[in-house]
Amino acid sequence: MSEVQREWAMTKARLVSAIKHLGFPEALGEQIAIHLGSPKAMERMLAYLNYVKPGTEELIVDEMLAIRSDIDAWHAKKEAEEANARYNEILYYGLGNDEDGYD
Repeated sequence: MSEVQREWAMTKARLVSAIKHLGFPEALGEQIAIHLGSPKAMERMLAYLNYVKPGTEELIVDEMLAIRSDIDAWHAKKEAEEANARYNEILYYGLGNDEDGYD
């Protein structure tokens, strides 16, 4: 097992344990961990669980969706920045052929 896999498994176990400690089924914790996908996201969820101590499954799922939404927005922002950087390179250097008129 790699270090990344070990970290993911340990964080997942802590998340599942925290959800069980709040009185919810283990399966909920398993699904939350799968949907969050990364130890950092699971740590963020753990902080929420420990601070808020939500009383319903809906609140837990709602927070999981909010965390996923933030992650997806961050990925979209990074992709847009990369695309913009490439576009600016094309504007500045051209397409790299003799027909673009930029020598």
